[in-house]
Amino acid sequence: MTTGTSDTSDTTTQTPQAAAAAPPGPTPDTKRATQSHRRLLTRRDRITLGLMAGVPTILHVALVWVTALASIFLAFTTWDGIGFDSIKWVGLENFKQLFNDNPQFWPALQHNVIWFVVLILIPTPFGLFLAVQLDKRIRFSRVYQTAFFLPVVISMACIGFVWQLVYNPDTGLINSIIGANKPGHYIDWIGDPHLNLWAILIAASWRHTGYMMILYLAGLKSVDPSLREAAALDGANEWQTFKSVIFPTLRPTNTVVLVVTIIESLRAFDLVFVFNKGAQGTELLSILVTNNIIGESSRIGYGSAIAVVLLVISLAVIIPYLIATFRKERRA
Repeated sequence: MTTGTSDTSDTTTQTPQAAAAAPPGPTPDTKRATQSHRRLLTRRDRITLGLMAGVPTILHVALVWVTALASIFLAFTTWDGIGFDSIKWVGLENFKQLFNDNPQFWPALQHNVIWFVVLILIPTPFGLFLAVQLDKRIRFSRVYQTAFFLPVVISMACIGFVWQLVYNPDTGLINSIIGANKPGHYIDWIGDPHLNLWAILIAASWRHTGYMMILYLAGLKSVDPSLREAAALDGANEWQTFKSVIFPTLRPTNTVVLVVTIIESLRAFDLVFVFNKGAQGTELLSILVTNNIIGESSRIGYGSAIAVVLLVISLAVIIPYLIATFRKERRA
């Protein structure tokens, strides 16, 4: 009896110690969890994930990086696009012809600069104004946001067709309003080289305003409400609050707006192409690239040289923006 009691007490006292000192290695519960996680990804799942990640990556590399590198290489060659044997290395000859012998290059570059100046001076401040008004939570603000943002979701080609109807010299809205739709009084908004660029810029500004409105509205939503309250307690009116408190906090948004506007001005193409295919005073760098690569002349090397110039201008804007962004993230 005494022995049995002592054995039972020893077993009872040793059990917590044995439970506390777990054997090394994964426990049975951990093994079951690991096996269950492994079972979640079957071979079919791994193939599906590989396709979902691999196919977009391959398409991105093939359609973006390979084509960009190929354009840089072809910029130093002459090629008519028929057979790779006809590619001939000419060095900087394409760039010399572009800068010295092409009468359309400098006007096209000037038009791109005008495009940027107009977008940054007219639709950008107007988009900021709309964003400030909508940020006041006025009645039907959602309806107004949708109405102003609607041109952004419409393709530029459709916008071009719509504004062609507006600018039609015979039945267009503008000529009908001002009475210039009669013989001898027509105003050719698209065919006149002194008017067509500005007419196209009005259509581009109509779309760009909604884009800027959304960007600034997102920036205004991130402004700390306590800053407005502090300005109100200090006796600042609405304009003083915006100028001294709100607008300085929109500096990151202003940087994004500047970069987006520059990119929009450089990649402008489809709206001009729909209007008059970049002729009669509406030349752009993107139009010159298209005309030389897929046009009748098929000067792929020369068109690639223009594309390289456009790429360099874009990188000159994008790289400083990325550097500044990465520095801010490191400091944060």
